[in-house]
This record gives sequence, structure tokens and C-alpha cells, in this order.
Amino acid sequence: KMKQVEEGDVGDDDEDVLSQHLLVAADKYNLERLKLLCEKKLCEYINAGNVATILALAEQHHCHGLKKVCFHFLSSPANLRAAVASDGFEHLSRSCPSVVAELVAMLGNLPMMLGFVLSNCS
Repeated sequence: KMKQVEEGDVGDDDEDVLSQHLLVAADKYNLERLKLLCEKKLCEYINAGNVATILALAEQHHCHGLKKVCFHFLSSPANLRAAVASDGFEHLSRSCPSVVAELVAMLGNLPMMLGFVLSNCS
């Protein structure tokens, strides 16, 4: 783990956010190896509170492996329910509606899931 950033130890939440910002910079400057390292690190930190944010990031920066891990996480009904209840999911549905549609299609139960997602995002 990355242990120090300027003043001291980096906690898991800080490391997650740091990895997100570093991924954006790595993509911007075409640093593919760094981008892959950030993707790998973010895969370790996916939880119901951040999966929507990480999924939006994966979509916007073409991180297919990270997106796949997020979808796998969301394939659990309990994880999906918790993620949909988060603020990040509302952001995901606004900024990346195609990802929400892809998620719904992947989960297969379109009418029920679409109603569930739409009722929680309005």
C-alpha cells in the first residue's frame, strides 16, 4: 500500500480517492501502466458507498477491467440495493445513463430493475 503522502499515513478512504485522481491524470497523459495500477488498486476498494463513483470513472476513462469488477460487485442484490441508495448512483445515472442501461441489461430483469432504479433516482 502507498503509505505516505506529504504529512503522514494514508487511510483506505484517502487511498481510494488518491487512486481515483491518479487514474484521471494517468488517462489524461496516456500513462497506461500507471492507469492499470490505479485500476487494480481501485478494484480492492469497491464497496456499496463508492461503486457508482468508481463505475462512472471507469466508463469515462475507458477502464474495462474496473468496470467489469464493478458490475460483478453489483450483481449481488444486497450490494445493488445499497449502491442504488447512495448519492453516487444518482450521479452515475445522470452522467453515464448508458452504464445504468448496460447494468440493467446485464442483470436481465429489465422491467423490475428499471422501475427500481427510476423510482430511486427521481
